[in-house]
Amino acid sequence: MPPFRRFIAALVALAMPACAPVDARPAHAAAAYQGPAIWKVADKDTTIYLFGTVHALPKDTKWFSGPVERAYKASDELVTEIPMDASGDAQAIAARALLAKGQSLRAMMAPDDRMKFEEALVGLGLPIEAMDRFEPWYAAMTLSLLPVIKSGYDPQTGAETKLTAEAEGKRKAALETVQQQIDLFDGLPVEAQLSFLKETVDSISKATTTLDAMVAEWMKGDADALAMLLNDELDDPVLYKRLLTDRNTHWAQWIDQRMKQPGTVFVAVGAGHLAGRDSVQAQLRKRGIKARRVWE
Repeated sequence: MPPFRRFIAALVALAMPACAPVDARPAHAAAAYQGPAIWKVADKDTTIYLFGTVHALPKDTKWFSGPVERAYKASDELVTEIPMDASGDAQAIAARALLAKGQSLRAMMAPDDRMKFEEALVGLGLPIEAMDRFEPWYAAMTLSLLPVIKSGYDPQTGAETKLTAEAEGKRKAALETVQQQIDLFDGLPVEAQLSFLKETVDSISKATTTLDAMVAEWMKGDADALAMLLNDELDDPVLYKRLLTDRNTHWAQWIDQRMKQPGTVFVAVGAGHLAGRDSVQAQLRKRGIKARRVWE
């Protein structure tokens, strides 16, 4: 099992809002950098870069270059979704993911959903009782990640891992704690958790194909296409609000407050949070703050 922070992050990267326009490439930049997208918010003494990451990548994916590399090297501080050196992940998940004694996950499911769930477990090489003791949100996350990990995607080579490895001399901070990210799922109503699990089971067969396409668009810096691809992964309004809208609003508030302090900050969050109608940039606009795409 990968560290819990990356376990959550890889899932959230697939849970995206609907497409919305982003800054168009200037004509003079037509032949410029082709790579992951990055935005900048700045005033006279503060610059905050917003970089959308993919948390699990195929080994040897080359993305750290151009304006992303320059912005990172110019930054004094790295801010990620949660602390990258967080400890106690396994203990935290064990304490929160287990059902109450006497409960069984499969017993909570409708007959048709249970049958599809069991078929999915067998298809992944797991016994049908493998998830019986766990809450639906945990089972959903497990089934989200196993297919892509088996296909060669490695959380240990994700973008945050690279940024952290290059962070010598930089201050580090986080937008959330591990416990807050657990709460995002553990605090969902059971009905929403079961809906989440059902959607996950239904999407297992295309999980790797979807992630392949997502990484391709991420590598091209096409935030609109990325949002369109990933919109299909989250259509439950409760999950959408909890995982995307509320968090993006909170992060925009954090950025607004951080602009009052001088310095250069590199904020790295799942790419989906920086694309779509309810993106962090959209929440910043509501506060009168313009995030501009960095092209070169």
